[in-house]
Amino acid sequence: MDKKLYTLLVYSENIAGILNQVTAVFTRRQVNIESLNVSASSIENIHKYTITVWSDEEQIRRICKAIEKKIDVVKCSYYTDDQLFIYEVALFKIATPTLLKNPEISRTIRHLDARMMEVNPTYTTILMGGLTDDIASLFNKLNECNCILQYTRSGRIAVTRSVEETISNYLDEQENIEAGSLD
Repeated sequence: MDKKLYTLLVYSENIAGILNQVTAVFTRRQVNIESLNVSASSIENIHKYTITVWSDEEQIRRICKAIEKKIDVVKCSYYTDDQLFIYEVALFKIATPTLLKNPEISRTIRHLDARMMEVNPTYTTILMGGLTDDIASLFNKLNECNCILQYTRSGRIAVTRSVEETISNYLDEQENIEAGSLD
């Protein structure tokens, strides 16, 4: 079984309880969710769930079908990283005394295009946006310096490389089908 990282884009109506229904599909199949981000989409009253998981394509296909069976889910699609524009954000809180003693830390922060948000005598807060690997690289370098006090990373946000959101075409097709059945 060849596991790789997939990103699922799930579109649903904005109704309480949908997130629980969607995540239950993964739980039943014992697939761990690596990251999850929920937000409004470009379409009014439609929310977008960006979910990343390690799995094989056959299982991902079955998961998407199971998610689409949920009554308030409009569409579920899966993608590999090369099919998406991806972004994450991370916040690091590091010990300022260690930062001041080791100039390599600030060079690393600048080199990886991270930004110092706040510096005080106790801690320094760093903000970094980018790809998961870039954020992991900064984490590993700061961790080697034994200066991390706190760390958190957002879930992945992603848009497809196509011109339109996939859901737009799907909704147009559904509207045409419904209009045809009314004639």
